[in-house]
Amino acid sequence: VFHGRILARHVVGRETRYEVAVEARYRQRFPLVSREYLWVPNTCGCPALRPGAEYLLMARRHVNHEHTLNRILLQDHGYARPWTPREARLVREAARHC
Repeated sequence: VFHGRILARHVVGRETRYEVAVEARYRQRFPLVSREYLWVPNTCGCPALRPGAEYLLMARRHVNHEHTLNRILLQDHGYARPWTPREARLVREAARHC
């Protein structure tokens, strides 16, 4: 779970790749750097993330069996909400209890 600002959107093959500036990390099982690529497995960009907007994102690390692919994946039913200070407070509180 992290707070990210969308910098750019690119369609790559049959997927959408977002360039994201990681603003804050709330709960993570894998390390994040200040700039990451977030992949969505479709070309419609669903969920639709607008460049310049900030979101609270819950994504997972996807590594294939050959360990040749290692990326952050936001699934179609993944969590992507517009970021607000209230959302950030709720996630911080939940992270303390989980």
